Amino acid sequence: MTFAKKLYLIAVGAIIVLSAGNASAQLPMPGIDLMKESSRPLDPEEQEKRKAIDDAYKSTMEKLPNQKKSNDPWGNIRSPTKTSLKQ
Repeated sequence: MTFAKKLYLIAVGAIIVLSAGNASAQLPMPGIDLMKESSRPLDPEEQEKRKAIDDAYKSTMEKLPNQKKSNDPWGNIRSPTKTSLKQ
């Protein structure tokens, strides 16, 4: 086998190994269930705590005035008065 063929096989092997490492990062880890916490039933005390937090959030949001958002990303950088170039 020539040097060029050996170098080609090494390069192809390196590409396969490196791409397999990236693909394995997308698979879920065995024994780790991220949805386990949210799937368990809540006891009445936890339900009351969550309801109290939700009610406090809703009441706070109702107290805030509705504000129009400006689409001007430079609005806080420019001066509020416009200056003309002609003086």
